[in-house]
Amino acid sequence: MLLEVTDLHVEFDGKPAVRGVDLSLRRGEVLGLVGESGSGKSATALALLGLLPGNATVRGSVRLDGQELVGASDRDLSRVRGARIGVVFQDPLSAFTPVYRIGDQIAEAVRAHRDVSREAARERAVELLDLVGIPRARERADAYPHEFSGGMRQRAMIAMAMANDPDVIVADEPTTALDVTIQAQVLDVLRTARRETGAALVLVSHDLGVVAGTADRVAVMYAGRVVENGPVDEVFRAPGMPYTLGLLGAVPRIDEAAQVLVPVPGAAPGAGEPGRGCAFAPRCPLAEERCLAGVPEPEAVGAGHTAACLRSGEVAGLAPRDVFPVPEIPRPDSHLPDSKAVLKVRGLARTFPVHKGNAFKRRVGSVYAVDGVDLDIGRGETLALVGESGSGKSTTLFELLELKRPEGGDIELFGRSVDGLGTAGRRAVRQRVQIVFQDPMASLDPRMPVGDIVTEPLRAQGTDRATAARRAPALLELVGLDPAHTERYPHEFSGGQRQRIGIARALSVEPDLLVLDEPVSALDVSVQAGVLNLLRRLKAELGLAYLFVSHDLSVVRHIADRVSVMYLGRTVESGPVQDVFERPLHPYTQALLSAVPVPDPPRERARQRERILLTGDPPSPTERYAGCRFRARCAVYAELGAPERARCEGEVPVAPDPGHHGAACHFPRVREVV
Repeated sequence: MLLEVTDLHVEFDGKPAVRGVDLSLRRGEVLGLVGESGSGKSATALALLGLLPGNATVRGSVRLDGQELVGASDRDLSRVRGARIGVVFQDPLSAFTPVYRIGDQIAEAVRAHRDVSREAARERAVELLDLVGIPRARERADAYPHEFSGGMRQRAMIAMAMANDPDVIVADEPTTALDVTIQAQVLDVLRTARRETGAALVLVSHDLGVVAGTADRVAVMYAGRVVENGPVDEVFRAPGMPYTLGLLGAVPRIDEAAQVLVPVPGAAPGAGEPGRGCAFAPRCPLAEERCLAGVPEPEAVGAGHTAACLRSGEVAGLAPRDVFPVPEIPRPDSHLPDSKAVLKVRGLARTFPVHKGNAFKRRVGSVYAVDGVDLDIGRGETLALVGESGSGKSTTLFELLELKRPEGGDIELFGRSVDGLGTAGRRAVRQRVQIVFQDPMASLDPRMPVGDIVTEPLRAQGTDRATAARRAPALLELVGLDPAHTERYPHEFSGGQRQRIGIARALSVEPDLLVLDEPVSALDVSVQAGVLNLLRRLKAELGLAYLFVSHDLSVVRHIADRVSVMYLGRTVESGPVQDVFERPLHPYTQALLSAVPVPDPPRERARQRERILLTGDPPSPTERYAGCRFRARCAVYAELGAPERARCEGEVPVAPDPGHHGAACHFPRVREVV
């Protein structure tokens, strides 16, 4: 056995975060560590390397090829880190030193463990950057970390991790902050790193689809313990722990039509709050009195498959809906959506100046953030806006919410153009359009009780304090919270509950259109399911229209009626969600959909063989491009003859009609990728 972890305990200031973890790793094997935030995944991974902060206490055993690492001196650990165990951190921008060039930092990692010259180390750095897919590797080795995009920084971090051909690579959430297309590239680079070095991989991730397609075995963690462990196919096919079953049921899948998701009730205990008996018992519908008598020991479910549950034999044959309650969501009224437009956008454009100089600033260029967006939303309809980071989604939202004449194009809300709205008209329209922000904690005033927070829009519209206060309990109840909690403060609620408070605040003035900016991206999958179900219920009951911005296409599949795909500030495909997902026309949409992982190991491995990997990062929005902006990354363009290429290079594709399925592509080809 290459790596053996036995009875590992980690405490922070005396509060236990990891409680008796046992793991093993063979040469060349991939072990996935999954679980909700706070389950102990990252603490376990960093404990392997001795990289925990000074307030951490570690007990137990971590043996690498027989060498004990727990309690080893910093000198001994320094010989192991980077040489025998490489690490890929979650945030490469903070992991790299900002004042040193990327090539120098990789070369330093080489020279720290090998007796080679600076020139040889430099050549090794260039070789590694080229291996992980950095274009013009010799030139880019002289760049600083801030000059790399997020995906390029993560690839450079993988290059550093594999610099000395380690035995083990620990990847701590390596794809969390990346777009789905860049995530696919990074996972492909990790496979390259394993192939070139022969290293085993510990992959920490909250994304069950990523683990399904990458791992050989998976360990599910909850409240600092491994509650299920086994071959990835077995664990995903027949989990023996209700918690694992709940996680799988809560995941929206891109390959399934919209349905009510299975939320896991309650919240995970914090550090130092394990309770007695099974830590999952307070959230488990199958819990019995004996579950509280003691901590369950792992029991065999199958060959090499164990689960720490007293009823694992029964659970292995159940589906998530057999265990967890699924809310009933009423069907929308038959007249919704109707032809009455809530929002109509045509040719929306927005640029930002690029300045140079300190004392005397001068404009040297422009950022073309939005450059031709068309949208339609009817009453009771959900339109999803999707695309990579930098595609212009958020700028589009802010332009809509400004409620003033746009720089280019036209915006109509409820049949009225925002160009010419007076103060009174703008105030009336603003009441009918509300927003729910991405980060619920940052969007709620920590000094205000939630009763005041949810009624703040009412007060802004002139409602007196007493009347607003009487509305607060009903608003909390509407979003599934206890109406008696109006005097509590935001920090007393979980992440999912705080997002519900944000939704209640938006609903207080009875809007017709909710703008939802990545409303579930900061939530664990088990909590995310409850919020998505809530949004579907509110839409059905109140006849709301949603403009839903998300980078998660699996979520979009379950929440949207129609979808609009953006690339470099333009709409490149739009249509009913079923048509776009099952019969995508634009090569960019096809690449996005093919890159989304599904939590089904056999199916995900099959999809990997058909995955469309986009080369490089999106072009800079500071330049105006003739013809199709996607052609530099387009597989269809690469196969065309000279006459067809000339058309792509010189003629801008016509934007699709928002009312029908279409794509801004000269040579659209239907390709099923989901």
